[in-house]
Amino acid sequence: MALSKDSTILEVLQEKPDAGSIFARFGMGCVGCAIGRGESVAEAAAAHGIPLDELLNALGIPS
Repeated sequence: MALSKDSTILEVLQEKPDAGSIFARFGMGCVGCAIGRGESVAEAAAAHGIPLDELLNALGIPS
C-alpha cells in the first residue's frame, strides 16, 4: 500500500511498525488512541498543531 497524508494512523502503524516512536517524538499518543483508527495523518497533524510536511518527512511518506 502506498501511504499518503490521507492514510489513517492505523494504516501507517501497520505498514511501518517504527512509526509509533516517530508519532511519540512529535508528542502524539496515536499508538493507543482509538481515534487513530479512522483519523488521517493530515487530520492528526492539524489536531496536534504539527507541521504536516515535517511529520510526513519523519515518517518517510511523500508529501
